[in-house]
Amino acid sequence: MRILVIEDDLEAASYMLKGLRESGHVVEHAADGKDGLYMAAAGSYDAMVVDRMLPGVDGLTIVKTLRSTGNATPVLFLSAMGEVDDRVRGLKAGGDDYLTKPYAFAELLARLEALDRRAGAVTGGTMLKVADLEMDLVGRSVRRAGRSIELQPKEFALLEYLMRHAGQVVTRTMLLENVWDYSFDPQTNVIDVHISRLRQKIDKDFDRPLLHTVRGSGYSLRDAR
Repeated sequence: MRILVIEDDLEAASYMLKGLRESGHVVEHAADGKDGLYMAAAGSYDAMVVDRMLPGVDGLTIVKTLRSTGNATPVLFLSAMGEVDDRVRGLKAGGDDYLTKPYAFAELLARLEALDRRAGAVTGGTMLKVADLEMDLVGRSVRRAGRSIELQPKEFALLEYLMRHAGQVVTRTMLLENVWDYSFDPQTNVIDVHISRLRQKIDKDFDRPLLHTVRGSGYSLRDAR
């Protein structure tokens, strides 16, 4: 899944982002309500985790605004405000689920996956496709030309990010921040290793490559025919 987390507590956000990325998801973070609303409106996400109390724009306003524009992305409210009235307000504002702090990460992950399954049942499934390469985000499977491809969780997250940005040049910084949660270049070859492994799995033995290196810039997933 591609998930947007809108949380102003940086320590709490770091813990959540790390867990979600280790679970194989692509995660982006907004540290205040204003940025969160902009990212939610401009981006394409499978789910959002939204704190109730945020600087700039509060969580309820974010979700009400999105719903008023037809944005139906599933929303999990996460808040220390756990009274029945608080939960009711969150759900009436357009939230799909409500989890109170403190929480167990396993429960948060299970609730997000349940929201994704529910959305998949309504839409008939969530698929990404580039040429003959297909990714099923609900079943978490990948196929190329009808052939099943087995990926490790980090490889799946890397490919999902590349497929969501198909045809674009994706820089190392973009990959470090969105797939590995690094805000700086750790001076390792982690990206090179994973790109090499991914290329072996999705391009080797097929008639044409889809994963291209753009010298001096980064990588691009595209059909070069």
